[in-house]
Amino acid sequence: MGIDIGSTTAKIVMLNSRGNVAFSAYRRHNAETLTTLQSMLLEAMDELGNVTIELLVTGSAGMGIAEKYELPFIQEVVASAEVIHQRYQEVRTLIDIGGEDAKIIFFDEQYRPDIRMNGSCAGGTGAFIDEMAMLLNVPVSELDGLASRHTTIYPIASRCGVFAKTDLQNLLSRQVPKDDIAASVFHAVVLQTLATLARGRDMSPPILFGGGPFTFMPSLKEAFLKVLNLTATDVISAESPELLPALGAALTNTSTRQTIPIQGLIDIITVERVHAQSQQNRHEALFESSEQYQGWVKNHENHRIQKIDVADCTDGDYYLGIDSGSTTTKVALIDTDGRVVFGHYANNGGNSIRAVQNGLNKISQAFDGNDFSPRIVRSIVTGYGEDLIRAAFGMDDGIVETLAHFRAAKAFDPDVTFILDIGGQDMKAIFIKEGQIQNIEINEACSSGCGSFIESFAHNMGYGVADFAQLACTAESPYNLGTRCTVFMNSRVKQALREGAKINDISAGLAYSVIKNALHKVLKITDMDILGDHIVVQGGTFRNPAVQKAMEHLIGRPVVCPDMAELMGAYGAALTARDTFVSGENDESAFVGLQNVDKPGEYLRRDIRCRGCENKCVVTKLGFPNGNSFFSGNRCEKIYSNGGKAERKGVSIPAIKYHLLFDRETAPKTTPLLTLGIPRVLNLFENYPFWNTLFVECGIKVHLSAPSSNTLYQGGAAYIMSENLCFPGKLVSGHVMDLINTGVDRIFYPMVFYEKNEFTDANNSFNCPVVSGYPDVIRSAIDPQRKYGIPLDMPAITFRDDNLLDKACLQYLTELGIASGVVRKALKKAKAAQSEFKQGIVDMGAELIRNSQASEHPLILLMGRPYHIDSLINHNVPELLTDFGVDVITEDCIPMMGETLANRHVMTQWEYLNRYFHAVRWAGQHENVELVQLNSFGCGPDAFILDEVRAILAEHGKHLTVIRIDEIESTGSTKLRLRSMMESLQQANAHPTYVRIPRRTTKPYQIEDRIRTLIVPDFSPFCSPPIVRPFMDLGYEIVQLPPPDHASVDVGLKYTNNEICYPGIITLGDLVKALQSGTYDLSRTAIGFSQTGGQCRATSYPSMIKKALVAAGFEQVPVVTLSTSLSVLNDQ
Repeated sequence: MGIDIGSTTAKIVMLNSRGNVAFSAYRRHNAETLTTLQSMLLEAMDELGNVTIELLVTGSAGMGIAEKYELPFIQEVVASAEVIHQRYQEVRTLIDIGGEDAKIIFFDEQYRPDIRMNGSCAGGTGAFIDEMAMLLNVPVSELDGLASRHTTIYPIASRCGVFAKTDLQNLLSRQVPKDDIAASVFHAVVLQTLATLARGRDMSPPILFGGGPFTFMPSLKEAFLKVLNLTATDVISAESPELLPALGAALTNTSTRQTIPIQGLIDIITVERVHAQSQQNRHEALFESSEQYQGWVKNHENHRIQKIDVADCTDGDYYLGIDSGSTTTKVALIDTDGRVVFGHYANNGGNSIRAVQNGLNKISQAFDGNDFSPRIVRSIVTGYGEDLIRAAFGMDDGIVETLAHFRAAKAFDPDVTFILDIGGQDMKAIFIKEGQIQNIEINEACSSGCGSFIESFAHNMGYGVADFAQLACTAESPYNLGTRCTVFMNSRVKQALREGAKINDISAGLAYSVIKNALHKVLKITDMDILGDHIVVQGGTFRNPAVQKAMEHLIGRPVVCPDMAELMGAYGAALTARDTFVSGENDESAFVGLQNVDKPGEYLRRDIRCRGCENKCVVTKLGFPNGNSFFSGNRCEKIYSNGGKAERKGVSIPAIKYHLLFDRETAPKTTPLLTLGIPRVLNLFENYPFWNTLFVECGIKVHLSAPSSNTLYQGGAAYIMSENLCFPGKLVSGHVMDLINTGVDRIFYPMVFYEKNEFTDANNSFNCPVVSGYPDVIRSAIDPQRKYGIPLDMPAITFRDDNLLDKACLQYLTELGIASGVVRKALKKAKAAQSEFKQGIVDMGAELIRNSQASEHPLILLMGRPYHIDSLINHNVPELLTDFGVDVITEDCIPMMGETLANRHVMTQWEYLNRYFHAVRWAGQHENVELVQLNSFGCGPDAFILDEVRAILAEHGKHLTVIRIDEIESTGSTKLRLRSMMESLQQANAHPTYVRIPRRTTKPYQIEDRIRTLIVPDFSPFCSPPIVRPFMDLGYEIVQLPPPDHASVDVGLKYTNNEICYPGIITLGDLVKALQSGTYDLSRTAIGFSQTGGQCRATSYPSMIKKALVAAGFEQVPVVTLSTSLSVLNDQ
């Protein structure tokens, strides 16, 4: 017998003595793994009797059962490979997709397997497909039928289910047919599988597809075949492919198999056993008893919004507010006194227009008993679907969500100091000082930790959201599930189930995770006092009492949650409608009227292929009976726009810079010696003028890869070597494949380790490891010379040293047969071209800066890497900003001002980021300059740099707006962030409340501090002893801390953000935990740490530790580092 218990399903295969299947079963276990297994074993016994079996267990959840009951276990990929070895030896590639696991096994001629398996991320697996089906509001079983009828494939971000949700919501808002969306989901799964598992290896036929999704969704298999350009003859069909690992476990002949009767196995797993680690890593119970819970509920019943019953209403003016969210629709109707007459909250069901119609029809039904209909004199809409609903229903105005929530909270508590709104996919935090908005923070691209996060977990475990929430209130030992993304937490939930955790403990643990995610990951708060004493929480997620109580536990003070928390956005919109009407804006309302709410559903839909740029977006136009139109699917609003004409269109330096960079003569004046392909990627955005001029002057024709597009990206997806790579890095494969398909003679992609050092006191001028090392990845993944006969030239280059630069270029070009004299002349012209390009950017920036200061127009400093000017990467953020009428400059536009990086609190090791520090300090000194930073998902250096940029701005009383960008298609959350920033700027200009936060750091380590005991973390059993011993011999007193534990992780996450690499989190946690222990005399203690000075993020650990010590109240403790490679001393 082979038993395979995966993340979502349980499978059993029993073979008879002839190797034929005697019994098999497959079903979802809804986290009740033991109960499901017992019922399946009983079925087997009913059919075959209490036969004796030879047992082997496999699967991700099966591992926990095997550990718990001491049953024999085999890894599922090994089991699958055994099936191929014994039953399908002609197979060369096995593609297996399970509930949360995806696997590819490549077999050579000797049947040796090359095994690939996804990591912690469940993007592109069965769980991903389940989530997409839930958003489409269709059973998973219907997805295949829908996909089989599709006509168009739309891009959906496949990196993770959370990003995909955003894209899918966008498609739903465009009224794209569900047939096309279902097929697009399958297409996204294919791209994710290739991007994360193929890693440059060809999918050689014959191919066997295994796993439940392939069994029950043939259209998924068709999607794979289409992308791989294969036919049905290249596929070998297995009987019951969903059972492959279970069959493999049954087939595997190993001495570890256990011989036991079925009843004996049932008896074993029926006995309750406690896992060895089951009580470790728990949170404090939310409520100690049911009495405490009832008392808490009673105390919070006072937080009520003023209401009036419809029967008591009089004929008069009413005001309508609609919050059209990503997953739900909220409607609020208020009277002239601001009392709520009617409130409505419901899921969108995949159709925002119909959801609003339902809500408005319910208002009419509520007034059926009255002799009048409410006269709606002003209406305002907010939320994700603002533009669509405004066009469809003729709403009078729109308001950004953050301001709607602020207006509602202020009506509820005029002294509110902090608002936290957690909705379906959005999280918004508003800091208020003296009645005015001080700062707005919004979750970035990722919606982990929002309402849909808990809803998905509840659904996967077979519970309704309300029942799942109620279970959390009875939890005795809530499980600590961490604060990382949804799919990472899936693994933690599986681990908890393996250890025998109860569902209520998991539910309570998720409630804690939601708040810890908000406080530590999104807001990065270490001092809860900045929240103030008047805290209002709202949004549908806070309908869950466990989440509300977890918030109170973690911040150490009570919070106010209105009884209509989920309606606060709509309520705030309605209040704003009343405010504007009363203030004199009382023109006749354009609202279609309650009697006409069904008409917006009679729209005309037309798809238009936009030709405005290389993206060639498919734009959907909806025409409504009221004459309004709505456009969607466009990545920018240059051609098709839902907004009105701005009074002034701003100037975008990134767009101008892109054309200055690449619009160059690429052919020499004489017959070219060869055509050299250059990919439009990473470091080429920094130095292309140099390379272009150098090669053209040497008689070489330059051929640039095509501008970035989704089609180009997908062309290289199979050659992406890491699922966690930043999107600019992922794009490289597509650009290289574009050059290969063009048929260039050679491809030039240099490994640039050092850029030109623009600041005299910078520690270094490195590129990050991805930028400098990716040519080597391309050589390994694509291998253009071996596979396509096109050499890949990747010389090691430094722009920091002119002599070394000349030497490397001479060596490369003379090897191509070009005379050294020609190369030397070309080098002079190339350097001049690079300098001219750089100076041109500074001059343009200087002009915009002067104009901004003269006109007092706000100026946006948009910071990013050189390659962030690529419109596919930046999602047209520069154009979104210029649509607000502001000019946009970049970090390399800023005057150099002495070329120093004064008052640095970080290691200035990366050249692109050194510009950030200089530009941020400059922006802080200019009142009309605001700062937006583009941050690519997965960027290692940014995990450190974002905190430093925020701290520098805080010294000047300013705030940072971060735009998280990836391959995600929808820009809804980006627009929300930018619009919120612009609205808060207007408020700040009307009521300036600059609060400057002076910089604090730890005490410098000086010669008199040699008497202090040095505490050093346990780096590893290999590194720590050799480091510690020599310093003890030199007379230093050193204490090496014990190995890290779970508490180290919790403390580390409290004082840094969880995008820092794991070693950084645990070493930081170890050090702070040691100081908090009370074991050490803080006046005689110092922290010791090593510093490599290289490209890695570890060089910046000491600055991170210093920030954490200050936040934890230990700034009197100095930090001393051991470094051997720094040319410039940085006391900080």
